[in-house]
Amino acid sequence: MNEAAGPSFLPFLMLLVFFLFIYFVTIRPQQKRQKEHEALVTSLEKGDEVMTSSGLVGKIENITDRYVSVKLNDQVSINMQKEFVASKLPKGTINSIESQ
Repeated sequence: MNEAAGPSFLPFLMLLVFFLFIYFVTIRPQQKRQKEHEALVTSLEKGDEVMTSSGLVGKIENITDRYVSVKLNDQVSINMQKEFVASKLPKGTINSIESQ
């Protein structure tokens, strides 16, 4: 009288929940950070104070399509790819660092 139960959807459901969890915990936040960084790179302007991904702090002197020239002090200026600018700093940050 009792027929064999059909295929169980529980393993499939658990797998689906696992992939959704991975998506919302890792992939989606990474995409958000990537979009924010792309917005930062496109908003760079001459005179902005920036920090590079290596921790160098300087002021932007020149910008091209792919590269940016960052003045670190009166004698040192570096050329680097825009993608390696980690963040914009508030105006006056470099002066406050130099005065310490």
